[in-house]
This record gives sequence, C-alpha cells and structure tokens, in this order.
Amino acid sequence: MKTLITIFGSTGDLTSRKLLPAIEKLLKDHLLDEDTKVIAIGRRDFQTDDYLDYITKTAKTSLDIEYLKRHVEYFKLEVNELSDYQNLKNYIDNHEITFERKIFYLAVGPDLLKEIAINIGVSELVTKGDLSSSITFEKPFGQDLASAKEINQMLWRYYDEKQLYRIDHYLGKEMIQNILTVRFANKIFENSWHNHAIKSVKIIAKETETILSRALYYDTAGAMKDMIQSHLLQMLALIAMEVPKSYQSEDIKDEKVKVFKKLRYDIDSVVLGQYEGYLDEPHINKDSKTETFVFLKAFCDTPRFKGVPFYLLTGKALEEKESVIIIEFEETPEQHKWDLPLKTNKLYIKIAPLDGISLTLNSKVPGLRNAVEQVDLDYCIACNAVGNMPEAYEKLFLDMAFGHKSLFTRWDEIELSWKFIDELRKEIKDSNTKLVQYKNHHDLYQTIKALTGEDF
Repeated sequence: MKTLITIFGSTGDLTSRKLLPAIEKLLKDHLLDEDTKVIAIGRRDFQTDDYLDYITKTAKTSLDIEYLKRHVEYFKLEVNELSDYQNLKNYIDNHEITFERKIFYLAVGPDLLKEIAINIGVSELVTKGDLSSSITFEKPFGQDLASAKEINQMLWRYYDEKQLYRIDHYLGKEMIQNILTVRFANKIFENSWHNHAIKSVKIIAKETETILSRALYYDTAGAMKDMIQSHLLQMLALIAMEVPKSYQSEDIKDEKVKVFKKLRYDIDSVVLGQYEGYLDEPHINKDSKTETFVFLKAFCDTPRFKGVPFYLLTGKALEEKESVIIIEFEETPEQHKWDLPLKTNKLYIKIAPLDGISLTLNSKVPGLRNAVEQVDLDYCIACNAVGNMPEAYEKLFLDMAFGHKSLFTRWDEIELSWKFIDELRKEIKDSNTKLVQYKNHHDLYQTIKALTGEDF
C-alpha cells in the first residue's frame, strides 16, 4: 500500500529519536511499501538534505541518511498560515505517486494541536469520513476532563472518530500487547484470573532520570497526569477487563471502558513526592507543588476483581528503571498445614528494561532436609529476540498504515480516565495531602509500607 506520512513537528526530539528510526526500520524490513513517502513539516528554511543533516545531530540512534533521502521530503510551513496548508495539499495532490493511505502525524505540543488540526480539516488535507486518511497525535490529550472534551469536540467537527489515532506509546510495547495472550491463551491463568485467586496487583513504572528538558510541559502536568492517567490506567484495564466478544479493536475497548466505569481509589493510600533538586531545574517555578512521584491504591468493583487492591506506583529520580506488573496470588488452603516458610506465587509481566514473563513457585530444596525454596520460571522475550525486538513506534506506524486501531485509545477511554484523575486530584487538594521531598527512595517505600503493608 502506497503510504504518505506527513509529520508536523519534524524537527523535534520525538521525530529524531523515535519516528524516523521506526519508519526507516519498517521500510528496510519491507513492512511498508517501497513507495512510502515522508513529508517532514517545519518552519525553518531547510532543503531536504539540510533537514536530514540537522536530524542526524539530534538523533540518538544512527540514521541511514542516504536511504532516507529516497523517502523523505522537507516542506516548509507556518502552522498559522492556512494558505501554507493549501499549498501542501496541492503538493500532495500533484505528487508523482498516488497515495492509497495518508497519515498526518502531529508530533507537537498541546499548544499547537488545535490550530494544526483545524487547518488540516479546513484545507481538506483530511476530509471527514475518508477512512484512507487519518490524523494522529500524542498525549497529553488535554490537561483535565474539561479541556479534553473541548479538544475532542473540535476534532469531531472535522473528523470521524475512526480517523483519529490517539497514541499512548506504552500500548505499542511488546509485553503490553502480550497481556491478553498471557491471560486468555493459557488455561493456568484464565481459570485463576479473579478475586478468589488473586491477592493483589502492582503496576509499577520507575525511572532513574529526572525531567530532563521537559520542564515546560512537566510542571503543568506532574506524574499523575503524565503517567497514571494514560499508561498505568491502560495497563490496569488490560489486567482487569472481562473476556471480550472478540479480539478486534472495538470489542477490546468496550471491555476496558467497563473497567474504568467501576474504578475507585483509596484517598488515604495516596503518597505524593517531589525529588530534591526539582525546584532547581531550569524553567521550574521555585514554589512548584508538582509531584514527580505518585503512589495510590485503587479498586475495580466488578464481580471478577471486587476487593482486590491495585497498587499504582510511578516516579522519577528513583533507584532503578523498571516497568512491571506483579500479580500476587492468594495462599493455598493447605498452606497453614506446612510448618515451613512458604511464599505466595507471583506472576511478573516485565515491560522494561527487558521484556519478559516470570512466575515464582514454592519448591522443595533438593536433598534430605524437609525445606522449601522459592524458584523462578523465567522467560526473557527480549533475550530470545536476539536484537530483533521491535520498538513501540514500529508497531504503531504499521498499524496506522493498515488502519488497525487496537493499540490506540478511544474517546470514552480518555474521558473516563480523566474523570478518575480529576476526582482524585480534587480530593487530594481537599484533604491537604502532603507533598514529600525525597532524595532517598527508601523513605517513600517505608511510608507506603506503613500505609499498606506492601513492599516496593
């Protein structure tokens, strides 16, 4: 399929680090048609060669510039000039290739999203109802429920919901895609995926990095909006959802929405933190109360999971980089009969830094003594892929090219997750929840253990 990918924000960090490397890989692997073209939109006075030279200086991975010259074309455009969009439309319409699929990717901040989306619609670069053309944008999708609704109503004036691709890049990660397979393709888990067998669920996303150069965005968002509202709630929904009617996009989303409708939080469990040095970061207000760490306990009041605590933890400047989901199972009814230190079984769904699955079991220690030890059954997907693990954006671009929407969020998912976060933030404010300054992560984890009895 001859595909056109038009990238607004082509000189930005996301394009150089993620988007162009993903497109290059898909082209070289012949997963995108050889006639695929990328139009890089920017305000600067670049020719295509100048643009690619600039990108190589900011990209963290090596780009094959000579190869990309066959597929990338730079186009200068002022985002607030409607005539420039009309010139772009003429340029595309008169291109030597007739494109069967057109993707307009807005790799821009939320301050530019509205204006660009409107101008794309008004200039008819994308016409409402034409499913061969689509518009794609990154989170954040609004700053709260009210702003998200405003943006969405604007988008619906120019585009059908089926033309909108809202990216949550976590959904493109290998093990996030694998959650439903682990759940529903294995009888051992399918039969025990409920509150009679599962004791707790931990969803963890730790980072060692600080906010780096994201101050202007991050200080208006914080960890709760940046991570909980999108990535962690999406993972929770995949863990807690019921069996879908089918594994097609809309049926999966229907079940995720049912989870969001039944989700509640325990305000007494909330721990907010801000790493020491945050207030000294460039462009950060010296009296900022923005949290860089969040912990909370939530419940999903469905028959399947009623009473099971879901622990959500995310933060920056922590002791390790780790994204993992830990399913802890209940003790067996026979456990009290053993005069031995038995442990609960735990299933680890590892997302980063290495994708994989492990299961902890109780096993007899070899030898004459009557002793028990905990053993791990471990499968490292990343290790076995031998360098061929696709990046999240490779999968997302491939799905966009072929019109698959399973890994993209639907409006009602966004709406309900923002409703959850808005209510939580209001109650945090009303309850005067303290913001803890942290340098040593152990202090945070001790606070959490005192509240919940759980180790992190």
